[in-house]
Amino acid sequence: MFTGASPFADYVDTTFLLIVGISALVLVGLVVTMIYFIFRYSRKRNPHPSNIEGNVPLEVAWTVIPLVLFMGMFYMGWEGYRKMTDVPEGAIPIKVIARMWSWTFEYPNGLQTDTLYVPVKEPVKLALKSLDVNHSMYIPAFRIKKDAIPNRENVMWFSTPEVQSYDIACAEYCGLRHAYMYTRLVALDATAFDAWYQDRSAKAGKPYTPIGAKAASSP
Repeated sequence: MFTGASPFADYVDTTFLLIVGISALVLVGLVVTMIYFIFRYSRKRNPHPSNIEGNVPLEVAWTVIPLVLFMGMFYMGWEGYRKMTDVPEGAIPIKVIARMWSWTFEYPNGLQTDTLYVPVKEPVKLALKSLDVNHSMYIPAFRIKKDAIPNRENVMWFSTPEVQSYDIACAEYCGLRHAYMYTRLVALDATAFDAWYQDRSAKAGKPYTPIGAKAASSP
């Protein structure tokens, strides 16, 4: 946590901390008020109960303040969701095929791999689909998760700032070997990725066409 590996990580972490902080303050406020009321209005201090008239300012306050807090949290959640669904133009398209209990990644030329290789600092668009039951592609370091559902295509995107390897898991219980449905995302620099893509395409008998920054710089 607190190490941004995608365009969403810092925003998600900040939102999470704010919501936890607000919830903690509300909890403390309620507990302190409850304890105060227990002693202030105990039977020993008030052997004969008395009627308490309503307090309009207080009722307005405990209605408006929670409304403002909840709408603020809703807005932050919506803004985060909007960022995650606004796919940049020119993102590298990769198909993700989920099945019990593995992932397959298909590149634009038809090359298929069981590990996701991407170039750093470039947007990547994943089109997810399941061949059997519901799965959910989860990349913890990126703070992103999207369901892979039969007969429906869901889309997610990301970019990563540095050369590194990241875990990919299934976050939707999908059967007996659900816990083993792991693979890796490997981020390479542009030159290394292009060399890998060209070599694997040749070995798989697939036509090689540059993608990402290499494609943009090709004449």
